[in-house]
Amino acid sequence: MGAPTSAMRWMAAMAAALAGVLWQLQQRSLPGEGVHLALVAGGVLCIVAGWRWRRAFVLLLVGLAMLGYGSTGWRAAQRLAEELPAAFEGRDIRLTGVVASLPQAGVNGLRFRFEVESATLAGEPVTVPRLLSLGWYSGFHEDAVLSQPQREMRAGQRWTLNVRLRRPHGNLNPHGFDYELQLFEQGVRATGYVRDAPPQRLDDAAAYPVERLRQRLRDAIFERVADRRAAGVLAALAVGEQGAIEREDWDVFRSTGLSHLMAISGLHITMFAWLASLLIDRLWRGSPRAMLRLPAPLAARWGGLAVALLYAVFSGWAVPAQRTVWMLATVVLLRSAGARWPWPLVLMLAAVVVAVIDPWALLQPGFWLSFAAVGLLMASEPVHDERRDDSAARPSVHQRLIQAMRGGVRTQLVATFGLAPLTLLFFQQISLVGFVANLVAIPLITLVVTPLALLGTLLPPLWTLAAWLLQPFAAWLAWLAALPLAVWHVPVAPAWAQAAALLAGALLVMPLPWRLRALVLPLVLPFLATPVERPLPGRYELLAVDVGQGTAVLVRTQSHLLVYDAGPQYSRDSDAGQRVLLPLLRATGEHRIDRMVLSHRDLDHVGGANVLLSALPVAELSSSLEPDHPLLARAPRNTPCAAGQAWEWDGVRFEMLHPPPGVAGTAQRPNTLSCVLRISAAGQPAALLTGDIEREQEWALVGRLGEALRSEVLVVPHHGSRTSSTPVFIEAVRPRVAVVQSGYRNRFGHPAEDVEQRYRERGLTWVNSPVCGAWRWRSDESGAGSCQRDLARRYWHHRPADPPAGG
Repeated sequence: MGAPTSAMRWMAAMAAALAGVLWQLQQRSLPGEGVHLALVAGGVLCIVAGWRWRRAFVLLLVGLAMLGYGSTGWRAAQRLAEELPAAFEGRDIRLTGVVASLPQAGVNGLRFRFEVESATLAGEPVTVPRLLSLGWYSGFHEDAVLSQPQREMRAGQRWTLNVRLRRPHGNLNPHGFDYELQLFEQGVRATGYVRDAPPQRLDDAAAYPVERLRQRLRDAIFERVADRRAAGVLAALAVGEQGAIEREDWDVFRSTGLSHLMAISGLHITMFAWLASLLIDRLWRGSPRAMLRLPAPLAARWGGLAVALLYAVFSGWAVPAQRTVWMLATVVLLRSAGARWPWPLVLMLAAVVVAVIDPWALLQPGFWLSFAAVGLLMASEPVHDERRDDSAARPSVHQRLIQAMRGGVRTQLVATFGLAPLTLLFFQQISLVGFVANLVAIPLITLVVTPLALLGTLLPPLWTLAAWLLQPFAAWLAWLAALPLAVWHVPVAPAWAQAAALLAGALLVMPLPWRLRALVLPLVLPFLATPVERPLPGRYELLAVDVGQGTAVLVRTQSHLLVYDAGPQYSRDSDAGQRVLLPLLRATGEHRIDRMVLSHRDLDHVGGANVLLSALPVAELSSSLEPDHPLLARAPRNTPCAAGQAWEWDGVRFEMLHPPPGVAGTAQRPNTLSCVLRISAAGQPAALLTGDIEREQEWALVGRLGEALRSEVLVVPHHGSRTSSTPVFIEAVRPRVAVVQSGYRNRFGHPAEDVEQRYRERGLTWVNSPVCGAWRWRSDESGAGSCQRDLARRYWHHRPADPPAGG
């Protein structure tokens, strides 16, 4: 093991296994099960042959790659086989099972995991996925409250519920969050909601004793701590209930680079393992009998691992906590076996162990951030002088304190600068105040507040003390987050620039000569100064964003951006602006909105506008909103939409076709006042954005404009509702591509089957967001645009061939 050649061979072997897993995770679809089993068998044969004949080492590498690919593919096929049958979607199913997680109470209902024991459909037994994600909603309105049965639901209870289910389906956008991957990794193969039929609680303590304890402690924290925001943070730190933290607090934590501290992260678990090992080592050395049975270092290692495991389980056994436990277990096993491997080899082995247990973790940013942080700290460790004198070997308490402070600052410097490229790569943003915030937060949260939150389970007054400490800390963080340039954003860079930036981060923190570190600047500049790809003059680009049941379209010219509608509000504390549009705009390098057009006041069109108006400068707002609408006060300049308005950007013409002048905000049905925008350029096909206009407005437009409505691209009125898309309107527009923005199995039945047929019979290209995801089209391209679900297709993505409209 100690020979460099041997270490390199082990490193190459583990890298080959990881490469096989990573290659399988890039597949768009899965072959038959027999292919995976054949790969596993072939891989085992190659490994045996390569192990016996050392000269055939390449054969060993090939076998490990085949084994990693085949085993991951076989497990993926088993998980995909648990999918909900399409015939069961949208039908009333009676389930009996156990609440498998802490129910998370929101402003409009509950969310919880449900482990199914039995299911019936129309009185007949059926098979559904074992683990479901369910919602139990109270209604989306201001005075919505939880019903009595909802308030009685607790983890570990057995219930009989009437539900409607659907296959896992999430929005899919460029550089966006992959919700379907998250569900797939967690083994959730269907989602749904509880219907109105009376539920029955059968048993209060059927299973999940740890989850029941966690819920009792969470409720006790909220009963004891009057400040609900502080109580939410304590619940997150003590029992891993991240949903208890308010959305505004999450925004502050992200802006100050502290999100990793407010979850049960690897840092917390590793710190508790380290503290526990120190305590066990001290106690163990005080007992000669214990030391005769087991050496103190060995007892300390295994005791620390046991504490880490208990804390991870108690905090909800989240995926990041699991990864940390497997990493610690790998290191403890190696040390206990007497192995003295170099740190890159230890790190690689820990990665292989995590990949074996959870291969889809390799697609999560947290996996790479965790391993990069540990690797950078190990690589940057200064070389110690073995010829130290005795006084240096036994530092005083004062010297130890100074060393600890220096070590903390050094660790934070390494984490801040070494992980900056990786953080920018995954999230396209980094907190410029994060270094200062973490210097205070890491010792305060990890060494003071979190232990107080846990000890409060025995002495509840400690929760009050912890909340008292959090209040001035929260105020200071809010001040930091409000500073100018507290967060720096960069667009997504090309792959070669990303690789160069990662190399720059490693060079910066490693103990290397300054001549080599001078390469950091030229390596990182392409990543930091990535040019944003924009249309040429006289051209434009249109992106119909996948926001679910709602509308949001981005139109870019060479130097301008128009946002047409801002998507829906999903709940009182979640909307398309925060979840989809703002991350997308930042990833594509947009720092301002030249004009926002809000077609009308319905929440599926303006739900995300408040977030965009708060986060980005908006030069002008055009809308049909009533004069006293609160959104109008957020823009420095607002103009009512009116037919006849027109402007030109970079050789591209924008024309407002509806509503008539002077009627904004006057109609009882806001759909009738939708802002209709036509985009055109000389020699380029036109696009027509129609909001939710209905048949009367369509007829009026045809009567007034006739052939002037002709457009290659039509964003279908009112999501394909029967109230719109009259034959005379379609004939006047004559689109080559019709785009519908709707939600999968939405409750409105959009798009209506007869409306879809009306378009299809004209031989055009029909684009529906549940099938396509985000749709991108350039005015200078000859094709019908591109779908994100085609570009980013992976085998865990759901794509119905012809999705049912109703839900």
